[in-house]
Amino acid sequence: MNDKPSLTNNMFVGWVFVIAAAFAVALAAMGLNAYVQQILFYIAINIMLATSLNLVNGFCGQFSLGHAGFMAVGAYTGAMLSLKFAPFPENLGILNFPIYVIAGGLAAAAAGFLVGMPSLRLRGDYLAIVTLGFGEIIRVTVLNTEAVGGARGLYSIPGNTDFAACVHVYLWAGATILLLWRLVHSSYGRAFMSVREDEIAAECMGINTTSIKVKAFIISSFFAGAAGALFAQTTNSLNPATFTFVKSVDVVIMVVLGGMGSLSGSVVGAILVTILPEALRPLQAYTGGVDLRMVIYSLALILLMILRPQGLFGSREWVQFRFRRPRATGS
Repeated sequence: MNDKPSLTNNMFVGWVFVIAAAFAVALAAMGLNAYVQQILFYIAINIMLATSLNLVNGFCGQFSLGHAGFMAVGAYTGAMLSLKFAPFPENLGILNFPIYVIAGGLAAAAAGFLVGMPSLRLRGDYLAIVTLGFGEIIRVTVLNTEAVGGARGLYSIPGNTDFAACVHVYLWAGATILLLWRLVHSSYGRAFMSVREDEIAAECMGINTTSIKVKAFIISSFFAGAAGALFAQTTNSLNPATFTFVKSVDVVIMVVLGGMGSLSGSVVGAILVTILPEALRPLQAYTGGVDLRMVIYSLALILLMILRPQGLFGSREWVQFRFRRPRATGS
C-alpha cells in the first residue's frame, strides 16, 4: 500500500497554502507604509529569482552568472507591453498584469534557449563567463536603445501596489515554488540531479545531458523573466543600472546562503538577503553617513560560509527536518 498522498491532494493542499499566505501577506501590508510594502514586493520577486536560479546552479550543477540579464529581458518586455497594449479596460487593469508577466517570462525563456544551446556544452568557469557576458550584453543593449528609454530608463509603467497587486505578486512567487517543487521531484528532476552528480555517468545511462541542461536553463529563465515583469509593475520604473553584474551576484548569494539544491533554503536566503541590508540601514545615522551596513552584511556572509559552507539548509527541504522531543529520563 502506498503511503504517499496523491499528486492531486498534494497540489490542492499546496495551492490552498499559497493562496492563504498571499492573502495574509497582502492584509498585513495594507496597514504598513509604502517603504515596507515595497520590501515585501522585493522579497517575493527575489524568491522567484533565487528558486529559479537554484534549478540550474543547485539541482543541475551548472554555474550561471547571467540571471540579471534574463530578469532585464522580462522586465523590459512586460513594461513595453504594458505601455503599448492593454486588452482589459482601466477598471480591470489587474487582469492585464498576468499577460505581461507571462509575456516577459516567454521572452526570457527564448533568450535562455538562444544562450543555452551553444553555451551549455561548456562546463564550470567557462559557462559562468558566457552567462556573465550575456547579462552584460543585455544591459549595454538596453542602455544604448532609445526605444526602451536608453540610459534614462522607463517611467510611468502601469502598475499598482494595492491589495490586489500584493496578492498577485505572492501568488506568482508561490506558483514558482510549487511548480519547481513538482519538477525537481519528477523524472526530469532526477535527470537534473544525475547531471549534477556525474555528467559522464548520466550520458552512459542514455540521458541527453545537453538537452537536460538546456531545459533547466529555459525554465529558470522563464521564471527570472516573470520576476522581472513583476518588478516593473511594482516599481513603475526601470533603469539599466538595476540589472548589473551585482544583481546576478546577489541572486547567487541567496542560493548559496540557503543551500544549493534546496528550494526551502532559497526562500529563506532570499528573505534574509532582502531584509538584512535594509535592517542595517539605520547604522548610517550613527556613522556620519558612512555606509557600514554593507561591511557588516559582507562579514555576516563570510562567517556563515566559514561556519556552515553548505548553506543554512544544505540540500535538504524544510519537510526533511525532524524536531524530536527530548527523552524522558528514568527515575
